[in-house]
Amino acid sequence: MQIELTLTAQAGADYSARDLGYLLHKHPDHVHVRDVAAGQLTIFYPEISDDSTTAVVHLNVDPVALVRGKNDHSDGLLSQYVNDRPYVASTFLSVSLTRALGQSMSGKSKERQDLADRELPYRARILPIALAGELDLARLLFEPLGYQVEIHAVDDSARVVDLVISGTTRLSALLNHLYVLIPVLDNAKHYFIDKEEIDKLLAKGEGWLATHPARDLITRRALKHRRALMNMALARLDESLATDDLDEDEPRPEPEEHLETPIRLHDLRLDAVEQVLKSHHTASVLDLGCGEGKLMRRLIKDGTFTRIVGVDPSVRTLEKANRRLYLNQASDAMAQRVTLQMGSLTYGDRRWKGFDAATLVEVIEHIEPHRLSALALSVFGDAKPGLVVMTTPNREYNALFDGMEDGQLRHPDHRFEWTRAKFQGWADAVAAQYDYTVTYAPLGPVDDTHGGPSQMATFTRGAA
Repeated sequence: MQIELTLTAQAGADYSARDLGYLLHKHPDHVHVRDVAAGQLTIFYPEISDDSTTAVVHLNVDPVALVRGKNDHSDGLLSQYVNDRPYVASTFLSVSLTRALGQSMSGKSKERQDLADRELPYRARILPIALAGELDLARLLFEPLGYQVEIHAVDDSARVVDLVISGTTRLSALLNHLYVLIPVLDNAKHYFIDKEEIDKLLAKGEGWLATHPARDLITRRALKHRRALMNMALARLDESLATDDLDEDEPRPEPEEHLETPIRLHDLRLDAVEQVLKSHHTASVLDLGCGEGKLMRRLIKDGTFTRIVGVDPSVRTLEKANRRLYLNQASDAMAQRVTLQMGSLTYGDRRWKGFDAATLVEVIEHIEPHRLSALALSVFGDAKPGLVVMTTPNREYNALFDGMEDGQLRHPDHRFEWTRAKFQGWADAVAAQYDYTVTYAPLGPVDDTHGGPSQMATFTRGAA
């Protein structure tokens, strides 16, 4: 099984097709051989020129190794030896890509980073590949990503095809598309999957999977039709759409930060949350919906917080947090003290257990109301931190913001905004259900009629 990657350059282009070697981190004049779990991976260049350069990624699977306990698709002794697994592109090839071309998949190039960041004309041929479905399945998967698709049946049943996709894209995007979609076409995975597979899928699908018209099919097949994992993945994709920041170069709508700036509400909110954490002598904090790490940055400066973990469903947002918190330059001690995790707030995660406190700062209003019960279960019923600090806008105060129309929300990503009575009614019910007591406080300047612009609930487990 193999992938042929071709980069072309038109006459007068400011790059050479030979630069493919820099982008793949593999010199075109050499044959690169590497042992991988499935067998032996070889990368070589059959065509090298300024106009067109092709690299072949060839995987020679060891069929004996598959028989020795590595083939999850066998139905008996005969099928262990008579099957297509060693010969058709599958997860064996996808996994091998991450081993051999990991830097290329992450978009890094030491010598030609400018080309790694650019969309260039690529052509990828995958041969042979098993197709579990109609021929149009390949078009359904690749055409929405901007590729032109050619499909040629290799056998009479059209179960095995020669697939060619071409388009103008970044090499990292192309490789990540192949990593996810080759197993989807095959509709099989050769290894056991659990919740960690969701992290892999969302990381490789960042920026395209959430909005792909076939995302449900892709998610279902990528997670081996395990409904629980699929539902978790789809929920995280929905959350990432709701919480992803806009691109810095895009015009921004009227956000709540603009409305709240005159009263410094953002700083007041973080001040209040930090003060509550300190007053309860918390040492470990789980910041759910951490965003770019603004609260975490405050907590890091205080040595009394010995463990700080930020969780967010968006890979892009976590990357920003990682940069802004300088975690890529952190010492070993800091790396153990402060970590970031990708995760869904509406599904329990065993990594959340054992924390002194959890914070949800301006988070719940970004979640669909019908999913709030799942959030309560995952935080209060499963993770069970000793303290939960939650803030959310007070809808009543919107009447005091200049330019806000009746019924308008402060941010286009908000799914709702609650009045004080609505928030307290929901929080009281959650506290009673999960054995917490809850107190409330306004945040920001308080109006006699409308209350404060934001509101905070502090839940203490078992305090009654």
